[in-house]
Amino acid sequence: MTVPDAGDVPALLGTLVATLVAAKALGALAQRIGQPSVLGELIAGILLGGSLLGWLDPNMPAIHALSELGVLVLLFEIGLHTDLRSLSSVGGSASTVAVVGVALPFAAGYLGARWLGMPSVPALVAAAALTATSVGISARVLGELGVLEEPEGRVVLGAAVLDDIIGLVILSVVSSTVAGAALSGWGIARTALVAIGFVVLAVALGTRVAPPVFRFVARVQMEGVLGPIALAFALLLAWLAAEAGSATIIGAFAAGLVLHNTPQRGDIEHAVTNLGHFVVPIFFASVGAAVDLRAVASRESIVLGAMLVATGIIGKVIAGFAPLGFRGRKLLVGVAMVPRGEVGLIFAQMGLASGAIDAGAFGAIMIMVLVTTVITPPALSLLARSPRGIPRDLPGEGGIDDLVAGARRTPVAPQRRVEP
Repeated sequence: MTVPDAGDVPALLGTLVATLVAAKALGALAQRIGQPSVLGELIAGILLGGSLLGWLDPNMPAIHALSELGVLVLLFEIGLHTDLRSLSSVGGSASTVAVVGVALPFAAGYLGARWLGMPSVPALVAAAALTATSVGISARVLGELGVLEEPEGRVVLGAAVLDDIIGLVILSVVSSTVAGAALSGWGIARTALVAIGFVVLAVALGTRVAPPVFRFVARVQMEGVLGPIALAFALLLAWLAAEAGSATIIGAFAAGLVLHNTPQRGDIEHAVTNLGHFVVPIFFASVGAAVDLRAVASRESIVLGAMLVATGIIGKVIAGFAPLGFRGRKLLVGVAMVPRGEVGLIFAQMGLASGAIDAGAFGAIMIMVLVTTVITPPALSLLARSPRGIPRDLPGEGGIDDLVAGARRTPVAPQRRVEP
C-alpha cells in the first residue's frame, strides 16, 4: 500500500481501513492481556508508520485533520466527565496530590533534560509531558479493583482531574513558547491567565446559555441532532480558545465542563463516544506512526527515556505521600497517579508537529508514556486488592474510559454502595 497524497481518495480510504482495523484489533488484544486499548492503538501506528510498513503518514493533511479532531473529542469527553463540585469531597488532599504531582515531575524532568544537554524549549516539552495523569486509565483500573469508592480512589480521581486542568494550562504555555513567545515570567503568567480565564469565563457564561439551548435542541423531534450540536459547541469553543491565544483543546475541555450538568449529558456522551471510536484511534495510531524506531534505539533517546521514566514514576509516587492529613494508603494513591496515557501523547505530538522536539526526544517521551502506562495496572493489582473482592458490575458505561481504556467507566462522583 502506498501513502496517499491529499487528493487520492481511494488510497486514503485504504489507509483508513488499515489504520482502523489494526488499531481496533491490537487494542482488543491489549485488553485481553490486561492493558488499556490505547497501547494496542499505539503499536498499530508504529507497525503501519514509516519505520516499518510505511502505510500511515501522520503528516498527510487528511490524517492530520482527523487526528486533531480526535484530540478535541477526547478532551471534550474528559470535560463531560469532570464534575467540579464533586472534587470538593476530597478537596485538600486531592489538590495537594495534584499540585505536587505536577510541580515535582515538571521541575525534575526539566532539570534532568537540561543536564543531559537538551536546549531549553525541548526540555520544556519533555518536562510538560510528565505532568498530567491519565484519568481514563486510572479510573478503569481502580474501578475494576473495587477501590474507586474508597478514599484513595476519590483522591486519585480528584487529583487526576485537577492535574489534567493544570497540565492543559502548562500545554498552553509551552505551545505559546514553542510558537515563539518570549520565555519570561510575564509571558508565562499571561498565557496561564488567558487559559484559566478562558475556562472560567466559558463555564460561567456557558452554564447560563447552554441549558436552554440544549433543552430546545432536545425537543426537536429528529434523531441524530443532539450529538452534532454538542460537537459543534465543542468545536466553537475550541476555535474561540485559539482566537483568544490559548490552545484549542482548552476550549474543547471547557465545552465538556459546561455540558456536564445538562440533563442531556447521557445522550451527548453516547453520540460523541460513537464518533470518538472512529477518530480517537486515528489520533493514537498517528502518534505511533510518528515514532522513528531508529531514533528511539539511539543511546541519547534511551538515556533520556530512562530519565523521564524514573522522574515520572518517582515524582507521582512522592505526590501520593504529600497530603499529611490523609490517612489512607498513600502508596496506592501515588502509584495510581503514574500513568501518563493520552495526555502525555498530546504533549509529545504537539512538540513534534511544531518542530520543538526531534524524533529522538519524541521517542524518549513515547518510552516514558508506554512504560508508565504498562506498569500501572499490575502494580495497582498488587496494592489495591479489596477485601470485598472485585465487583462484577460497574455503574455507568461509555465515555472517556471506553475511548482510552476500552472498558466500562465508573463515574467520577462516588456512588453509594447498597449493602445486602
